[in-house]
Amino acid sequence: MVMESFGAQDTFALGEKIGNGAKAGQVYSLVGDLGVGKTVFTQGVAAGLGVTEPVNSPTFTILQIYEGGRLPFYHFDVYRIGDPEEMDEIGCEEFFYGEGVCLVEWADLIREILPPSYIEVKIEKDPEKGFDYRRITLTGI
Repeated sequence: MVMESFGAQDTFALGEKIGNGAKAGQVYSLVGDLGVGKTVFTQGVAAGLGVTEPVNSPTFTILQIYEGGRLPFYHFDVYRIGDPEEMDEIGCEEFFYGEGVCLVEWADLIREILPPSYIEVKIEKDPEKGFDYRRITLTGI
């Protein structure tokens, strides 16, 4: 499925729609270059899950856990992971196969350890369509 975003509000709204429909045990792989709106999309997913606390990129902590919504929300940012085996140290399988919803930013860096079934969300810029334009592709739905 390919969606178009013409600004941060669209990106947030798409994330919120995903969060509204998310089910326990789902894992979302989020890929895209710096500055494409991964955190805005993630904030939308959190809002759709009913998370009311501020959601920011957990770049230096790798994992943020939000338990105030209708399902636990596990937000990973693996940008600084040097080796996928480092994910074992934080017990990623407990979260990937748990009762919450996982969203993994920069998931292409750890693709080999993701569960066999996950939904990939790829966000891309297209400068020819405008500064704020994003093409958001979902696969594995």
